[in-house]
Amino acid sequence: MLNADTFVTCQKEINGSIRNKYEDFYVEEIPETLPTGEGPNIWIWIEKLGRTTLDVVLDIARDLHISRKRMGFAGMKDKKALTRQWICISNMESEEQFSEVENLDIYKTDFLKVCRSRKKLRMGQLSGNKFKILIRDIEDVNESADIANEVLKKLEITGVPNYYGWQRFGKPRSNTHLVGEALIHNDLAEAVGRYIGNPTPDESEESRMARQAYDDGNLEESLNLMGKGMRYEKMMIRELIKDSKKGQLTDKSYKNALYALPKPLQRMFVHAYQSYLFNDVLSRRVEMGINSYIEGDIIIDNEEHIVRDKSPEEYQELIDSFEVNPTAPLYGTKVPYAGGSVGEMEENVLKSYGIDKSNFEVPKMPRLGSHGLRRAIRFKVWDASAIPTDEGVLTEFSISKGSYATAVLREVMKKDVV
Repeated sequence: MLNADTFVTCQKEINGSIRNKYEDFYVEEIPETLPTGEGPNIWIWIEKLGRTTLDVVLDIARDLHISRKRMGFAGMKDKKALTRQWICISNMESEEQFSEVENLDIYKTDFLKVCRSRKKLRMGQLSGNKFKILIRDIEDVNESADIANEVLKKLEITGVPNYYGWQRFGKPRSNTHLVGEALIHNDLAEAVGRYIGNPTPDESEESRMARQAYDDGNLEESLNLMGKGMRYEKMMIRELIKDSKKGQLTDKSYKNALYALPKPLQRMFVHAYQSYLFNDVLSRRVEMGINSYIEGDIIIDNEEHIVRDKSPEEYQELIDSFEVNPTAPLYGTKVPYAGGSVGEMEENVLKSYGIDKSNFEVPKMPRLGSHGLRRAIRFKVWDASAIPTDEGVLTEFSISKGSYATAVLREVMKKDVV
C-alpha cells in the first residue's frame, strides 16, 4: 500500500498472491437500505467483472441516452474483482422505461435484480462490504490458514489499520495522488500533464505512445493513439484540442479539461493526495498504538461525530468496544490537529512535504479544494475466517464502508497487496 510502512500484527508472513483471476476477489455490498418496490426510481442489483463502477454507470447512461447525473450508487467497487452492488437511475416512471432498463446489455455486467424505489441511492449509503478472497501460491496451505486465522482473530480485537489501498491511487499507473499534488500547488497544466502524459513502463505500448505524444505537444496524434482504456484521457484532450484551435493553451484550457471529467473523478485527485499523506501519518501512529487512547487524541464515534469530555479511562473503554476510534487528519484548510505528541507528529508530517493547510484551497479550482476532516485510524472486521483449499487459502470477512480489504490481507500476507 502506498506510503504504508507498519503492521499491527506480529505473526510471520504467509506471502502468496491475489487476483490471479478476477473471480478470486469477490465483493458484495452490504446495503444500508433496500428498494421499496414502488416509486419513480429504478434500482439495479448488478454483478460486474473486471470493470469499474463508473464505467458501468457511464455505459448505462449512454445506452439509455440520459445524463450521468441521473445515476447513483453507494460506493465504488474494485475493477479487478467480481463484485455486486446497487445502482440507481432516478425518475424513470413509465413501464416502457423500466422494460428498457431490464433489456440493457452492458459489457461484463449482469442485472441480477431490477426494481423500483421511492428513494434515490446516494454515495455512502451502505453499511459495509463482504469479501471472499482466495490467496494463491501458498507453500503450506494448512499452516498458512492457521496463521491467517490467528491474524484475523487479533484484528477483530485491535481493529485494522485504516490505510488507503492501491485502488485509491491507481494501479499499475499510480498517478491519481500526483495529479492532486499538482492541484494543491495550483499548477493546472502539470495536473493535466500528469494525468494524460507521463508514460509508465507497466502500461501497454499503445498507451505509452499516446502519452508520449501528449508530452511532445502532439495533441491530435495523442488522441488518435489512445485506445479504449483511455476513456477519461480522451475526454480531457478533446477539450484541449478545441481550445488549442483558438490559440495558446491557458489555465482556463486546463481547467476545462479537468472539468470535462465526471465529477467523482475530479474530486478524486485531491482526495487521493490527502490519502497519500494520511497513510504516512497512520504508519507513524500505528507505532504509537492503534487501539490505545493517547492524551490529545481527537476521538470520533461510528457516525464520525467528535466525542468530547471523557476521561482517558472512558475513552479507552469505548475504543475497546469499537464504539469510538482515534483519528488522523485527511489534511485540508480547516482540519484540526490533535493535541500533545500526536498533534506534533501530524504537523511535522505535513511540513516534511513542504506544504501547509492553505495549499488545500486550490484557488484556481476551488471546487476541488478541501477543508479536510479527521478519519478513524482503524476499522472493524467481523465474521472473519480462513480455510485451506486445493487452490490456496480462502479468506472471508466483512468490513465497514470506506475501508480496504487489502489492508486486512496486507496484515495476513505481510507484503504489499494490490
